[in-house]
Amino acid sequence: MTKSLDESLSYFKDKISDCIKSKKSIFVTTHIDCDGLTSGSIIAKALIREGANCTVRTSKEFSKNVVESFKKDSRDFHVVTDLGGGFANELDSTLGDNWIVLDHHQIPDKEIDNQNVINAWKYGIDGGVEICAGGMAYLASIALDEKNSDLSAIAVVSALGDRQDQGERKSFTGKNFEISNTAKELGLVDIDLDLLLVGRETRPLPDALAFTSQPFIEGLTWNRDACLSLLNSSGIKLKEGGRWRVPAELNEEEKRQVIESITKFTSGKNATEIMSELIGYTYTFPREDNRSFLRDGREFSTMLNSCGRINRSGVGMAICMGDRNKILREGESILTDYRKMIREYMSILSNERWRISESETCVMVNGEDIVPETMTGTISSLIAGSPKNSGKIVILRTKGEENTIKFSSRKSFSCNSDINLSEIMRTGAEKFDGIGGGHNAAAGAKITKDKLDEFLNYLEVNVVNMPSKSSTQ
Repeated sequence: MTKSLDESLSYFKDKISDCIKSKKSIFVTTHIDCDGLTSGSIIAKALIREGANCTVRTSKEFSKNVVESFKKDSRDFHVVTDLGGGFANELDSTLGDNWIVLDHHQIPDKEIDNQNVINAWKYGIDGGVEICAGGMAYLASIALDEKNSDLSAIAVVSALGDRQDQGERKSFTGKNFEISNTAKELGLVDIDLDLLLVGRETRPLPDALAFTSQPFIEGLTWNRDACLSLLNSSGIKLKEGGRWRVPAELNEEEKRQVIESITKFTSGKNATEIMSELIGYTYTFPREDNRSFLRDGREFSTMLNSCGRINRSGVGMAICMGDRNKILREGESILTDYRKMIREYMSILSNERWRISESETCVMVNGEDIVPETMTGTISSLIAGSPKNSGKIVILRTKGEENTIKFSSRKSFSCNSDINLSEIMRTGAEKFDGIGGGHNAAAGAKITKDKLDEFLNYLEVNVVNMPSKSSTQ
């Protein structure tokens, strides 16, 4: 019988307490994206505070090879965050009872009753929007000690990194709402309605507007000159003492002027929809320095993603755990490189049109030899964010290690398909001896290259040629 969430968290506390009392070593394994780095950091920090002998490592995926590596490892107990769904049987047979998974990805029914799997879905919590792995790690950390409530701030970054700000005006719902309120009450985060421009704390105003792609504003997005012209005509002072001002420095009147200028520019072009997306809740960390990329929650999450995606996870985890100074400059440099790489990949994909095939409901993108496998999620999300793909499912593939092919799938804005991408990717991958899973609207899979044609045929039948909702009504 499935335990309640409180019972499972109590079970986690007992397991960890036993490890500490008997001086057992604990190995934390987590994913490389923002949610992985934050959840791993939260658990590691909580364990260290308890006096545990703890080591952390990151992994870009979870597989039988990873489970096998646990068998050879000298550590006594394993905590896995943001990974491990679908591997309970393998973990049981390899580690016995010496493991726990803290996660939010959809899991197969056979794992529901496994007490070592502490997954949001088991407790009636929607892991796609109501809590992420960082949130689950946070709940586990306060089960260890209520004093760990200060880790709520990093859990807010987790939820933003996994784009779980899906409530009205980009607010949080469910457990994320509760966690963000805890962080707010502790004075760790300020939550306000504001302009949702990219780089609120760091980017010059014209750049911030130009690089804001959600919403996509035809004629402004990715067009800095047009943004500069629009802002100049609005009468807003763009520089202060020779230095470009950033969005966070605008006063209320100036924000109103920006909104008016954009509204005039977009009149008749879905202006209402664009404005509703452009104003929403922001999450500001007041204890971080002004003009630091850690001060805005969304920019913080992007920096963490960049660290993981270009194999610098250690820098991201160090920052999450409180390291600043030199390591912060390193994080800033990584973020710059990451953005440059994204622009390069997107430019090649848009120019080499043969890589893209479209149906009424789906966009298939071949990123082989262009997109690294660690960047598939980032690039598929950006493609899904383009207005021309609105309402469709995007599936990107690229080459992985050891003769494999990695797939990343996303539902675009306003996609109303009933297809559950997590089930499609997991079922399809398993059919061809691969691995897959994720969420209803965002999932991935990995197969060996020799199964590519068969897997593409599977996707053709189950996704590409599936009628849209509107065409079936």
